[in-house]
Amino acid sequence: MDQPARRTVFFVSDRTGITVETLGRSLLTQFDHIEFVHIVLTFIDTETKAREAVERINAVADAGVRPLIFSTQVRPDLRKILQTSRGLYLDFFDAFLAPLEDELEQASSHSIGRSHAQQDQLRYDTRIGAVNFALGSDDGVGTQSYANADVIIVGVSRSGKTPTCLYLAMQYGIRAANYPFTEDDLEELRLPEVLKAYRDRLVGLTITPERLQQIRQERRPDSPYAALRQCQFEVRQMDALLAREQIPALDSTHMSIEEIAASIMHDRGLVRRR
Repeated sequence: MDQPARRTVFFVSDRTGITVETLGRSLLTQFDHIEFVHIVLTFIDTETKAREAVERINAVADAGVRPLIFSTQVRPDLRKILQTSRGLYLDFFDAFLAPLEDELEQASSHSIGRSHAQQDQLRYDTRIGAVNFALGSDDGVGTQSYANADVIIVGVSRSGKTPTCLYLAMQYGIRAANYPFTEDDLEELRLPEVLKAYRDRLVGLTITPERLQQIRQERRPDSPYAALRQCQFEVRQMDALLAREQIPALDSTHMSIEEIAASIMHDRGLVRRR
């Protein structure tokens, strides 16, 4: 069987690299049969750093296949230096800023770091508060705060509840709690009393037994907790309980945390807090 093709990808940014890596990775998901080696170069904000980045890129080009370069470089002078590299250079700002300047009839400020600057103190405080809420009501703790929750995520252990809650908090400012169903809950196929008053805020996460076993095996190898039979029982009962209680659910098996969070926002009609 042929081995998948390999390409090196550089994500180059004048700041943290969050934007360029997110956008670049989204594009690369469309190419299933290529294995990408990711290299992130952050805080490339001087000519010296830009030339050093070019040297690294050219070293990869000289050693094999032409690398890909995704960039969010605001300064035109640094962009020109990066464009001299022997790779396929794709700059998101270069692609979109010029058309926006033409349409808005105003030159952009070319300011570094604007996309993640702390410009809105209220929004920042909201997100920090949401993160604290998620941490304080994680895994069934702090159930007394459920009245303040925007959404309560339920499911079996290791189905993705905690990371989804934290992502909702950090990205959207959403107060998300999560509650793990115990074996007693699943055996009796009953909704815990603490959740009944908040039925309209519940969202279930489901998962295949095979994927659940894989995740649990990494956490507690060869334990009863990670046994396939245990995973099959919990998933079967969880699915039946969600259906019986008519709780909307998402299958987390092949979804990223970002996709799960975005789906919850859409399905529940939630709005990002400013």
